[in-house]
Amino acid sequence: MWNKLRTDAYEGMLAETIKMTGYNGDSIHAYISRPLGEGPFPSIVLVPHMPGWDEYCRETARRFTQHGYITVCPDIYCRFGHGTPDEISLKARESGGVADDSVMGDCEGALKYLRDMPASNGKVGVIGMCSGGRHAFMAACKVNGFDAAVDCWGGRVVVSKENLTPANPVAPIDYTKDLSCPLLGIFGNDDQFPTPEEVNIHEEELKKYGKDYTFYRYDNAGHGFWYYHTDRYRPVQAMDSWEKTFDFFEKHLR
Repeated sequence: MWNKLRTDAYEGMLAETIKMTGYNGDSIHAYISRPLGEGPFPSIVLVPHMPGWDEYCRETARRFTQHGYITVCPDIYCRFGHGTPDEISLKARESGGVADDSVMGDCEGALKYLRDMPASNGKVGVIGMCSGGRHAFMAACKVNGFDAAVDCWGGRVVVSKENLTPANPVAPIDYTKDLSCPLLGIFGNDDQFPTPEEVNIHEEELKKYGKDYTFYRYDNAGHGFWYYHTDRYRPVQAMDSWEKTFDFFEKHLR
């Protein structure tokens, strides 16, 4: 998919901040990018990571749109106020983190928003990195209607009972039996959050319930190896896994 755009093809997109209905009927901000031109288009819910509803999330949304997807990234942290992404993510951490129920409600709202768009083809995927990867997996288990899910190095999918919190009261791995769509997992073998051992446990649980999944694990890559604005970036591993992500969504959402 990468760099295979035709030079004679029309290309254009619209990207903007909108308001949508999220958890508990709350009106929240979301960033949407959508292709211009002939549809209908497949859609993606991009769940923000713990660094916040930030510039990286917006650029990632536009990257998916570059490849023909309507993408909505809901501000799952909006209930902690407004400011820079660093300021708001700090408030979220100090408050014990965003509640899983709240994120699931926002994902459900984003799914409905996309499905209701006239330009939508009716198929919607979900993806997230870091804590967003954890939430993407949970959404694929708890929110009815997603057609494909991608978990990029989601930490705390496997978590002991003593490390559960009021905001995160259930280990996501305990929802594995309810996974309702194909799952793609992208992981670095140098990551410690999740560790390779935790990824093994997650994979065994997926096998136990006969789920449709594929995991890719990359040597010489740790947590956040897509993050080109940090020293974690690993270009070879990142571009290979981006290709696999595009192929996965192409298969299940087109």
